[in-house]
Amino acid sequence: MTEQSRRVTVGVLALQGAFSEHLQLLRLAGVSLLNDDSDKTAWAFTEVRTEEQLLRCDALIIPGGESTTMSLVAERSGLLEPLRDFVKASRKPTWGTCAGLILLAESANRTKKGGQELIGGLDVRVNRNHFGRQVESFEADLDLPFLETSNNSNITGTKVKPFHSVFIRAPVVEKILRPQQGIQEEEASMPETIVAPAKAARINIHDINIGKGVEVMARLPGRAVALSNKDITAQSTGDEGNIVAVRQGNVFATSFHPELTADARIHTWWLGEVLKVIDRSQIH
Repeated sequence: MTEQSRRVTVGVLALQGAFSEHLQLLRLAGVSLLNDDSDKTAWAFTEVRTEEQLLRCDALIIPGGESTTMSLVAERSGLLEPLRDFVKASRKPTWGTCAGLILLAESANRTKKGGQELIGGLDVRVNRNHFGRQVESFEADLDLPFLETSNNSNITGTKVKPFHSVFIRAPVVEKILRPQQGIQEEEASMPETIVAPAKAARINIHDINIGKGVEVMARLPGRAVALSNKDITAQSTGDEGNIVAVRQGNVFATSFHPELTADARIHTWWLGEVLKVIDRSQIH
């Protein structure tokens, strides 16, 4: 490691789900960034099962799997509150896929009160298992405009091929909520809906996106269209479709499973976003 290099540790929550698949793509993405990174960042990718391991991380991925199981294991192992602190108080970069989207939402419906806990961080209501049971899982190609402007793309600034996405008992963002200082009280009053507890960002945390709303990053066209024609995407049909990727400040989430493909483009893009957050924190 040279004097100019920096070490960045990215953790993947490894309580349950597809954490090993994320680690594989992170390693591929890290190599891709290393080839372009002028200061030669030294990436470390690690499994996270304890608070001690979490505290060593600069960023975190919450993988797809069973959100109820992850929540229960995190609570029993004393990791749930540290996760909330990581995401909502320390505001470190966090990406959730599928079950991770559910856990990072401020509100989730089709859930019995006390059925599971949420971490929070995204002012959205998610609809769990929106597309039905696991036998109704499917794949579809998505237009992801944020990849087109990625500095790490071989064809930066130009149209890139759609991202082939895997949806397994996937949630969708049903509603974008107005940011609140405390809990989402209106959501809490709804039947079969749970909300995340409030946790304020630390005053000394510099984040230009604090207080900003949710940004829609990707949509899925009508399901019948997606299934019947592999060449059709939401953008080409003019169909806005279901919200399947969002970002708010330090938190990014996708309904689908990039980790279950061999395509590391989203991982590469996200690691680039992690570096931007670290650079801003060092300046301020």
